[in-house]
Amino acid sequence: VQLQASGGGLVQPGGSLRLSCAASGLTLANYAIGWIRQAPGKGLEGVSCIDRADGRTIYADSVKGRFTISRDNAKNTGYLQMNNLKPEDTAIYYCAAASYPCGYSDSYYSRMNFRGEGTQVTVSS
Repeated sequence: VQLQASGGGLVQPGGSLRLSCAASGLTLANYAIGWIRQAPGKGLEGVSCIDRADGRTIYADSVKGRFTISRDNAKNTGYLQMNNLKPEDTAIYYCAAASYPCGYSDSYYSRMNFRGEGTQVTVSS
């Protein structure tokens, strides 16, 4: 099983990035997809999650209105569209998958069944 996040990079404040999460060895349609980030010197923070069945979405307050999570089951891929990026969004972003519905707490994200390698997002002028 492998989850590979990609699409990170260096962007100026106010800019946008689209992260992708490609899965191999598992069918993402059967899982909730989550995005987690870790800023320098800080712990893991749950960013967003999308349920497998009804597509219900959850966002951290810090990204609500700026980030949009989505999924394309036909491509076995999840996405995180990030707009109006801020310096405090700088972090390594990981995608993860869970066989149970999305939750709200950081502990939910840390316990998801599978987590892939991260992609670095740096927001700086």
